[in-house]
Amino acid sequence: MKTYETNYFFYYPVFKQMIWGGDRLATDFGYDIPGDNTGECWGISAHTSGDDSIANDCYAGMTLSQLWDEHPELFGNIEGDRFPLLIKIIDAKDNLSIQVHPYDEYAAKNENGSLGKTECWYIIDCPDDAKLVVGHNAKTHEELSDMIHEGRWDEFIRYVPIKKGDFIQIDPGTVHAITSGCMILETQQNSDITYRVYDYDRLQNGKPRQLHVEQSIDVIEAPFKPADIDTFTEEIPGAVHTHFVTCKFYSVDKYDIDGVFTLDAKKYYTNVSVIAGEGTVNGIPVKKG
Repeated sequence: MKTYETNYFFYYPVFKQMIWGGDRLATDFGYDIPGDNTGECWGISAHTSGDDSIANDCYAGMTLSQLWDEHPELFGNIEGDRFPLLIKIIDAKDNLSIQVHPYDEYAAKNENGSLGKTECWYIIDCPDDAKLVVGHNAKTHEELSDMIHEGRWDEFIRYVPIKKGDFIQIDPGTVHAITSGCMILETQQNSDITYRVYDYDRLQNGKPRQLHVEQSIDVIEAPFKPADIDTFTEEIPGAVHTHFVTCKFYSVDKYDIDGVFTLDAKKYYTNVSVIAGEGTVNGIPVKKG
């Protein structure tokens, strides 16, 4: 029987300052952020706009994209021309724009070969009575176009109530937006393609941010259909396991660990984010963040 060495990689994340960002990545997670408008921590990323470097092991100093290209055996020799996912922590001090992401086919054709963006959100923290934008209220594509062009945002936008610990799957073509006060762990395809439908008429450097109205109308699905998820919770030795979703791009699980817990990472690899508490992994100290 062939055995495989287990490697644990820790990363230096890339931070993104945003018009809507805050400082909770420092105050809540202890990161050394570049400013008090830091909206995103790209914690596991091999994207060209933010390629994390490895902080430990004999591969220290390499980027994740280099590791993927040069050592496919570390990822179970899974197929693909790029590391497929991007894991973020998002701190929304203000509302994000109302936006939508394209499917792979549309992005490949219209965005220089980019991947599309399927993503999901785990709600780390949010205000009481918080709500997020997920979906829209147009019944047809024609009505959707009219609502957007006429600026009928109160009619168009669909809100869903949320609380800490909730999980939401965002398929391409879904209108969505994170709202102020929310902190979210996002798992997504390795893509940075976002089409803004509406941005509350905000100014950045004295000018409105770019909108992508026609691209948005092209890719928004109408009528809106919530994504299917297969969530369940079970008690297992050392942890309470919650499975949130399995789709063609990722599988997302949460483990509330109390004691000694062993995870079978199967034959490929597992991306792990520590979002609360502290402990050890095979004797390596880990903590929130």
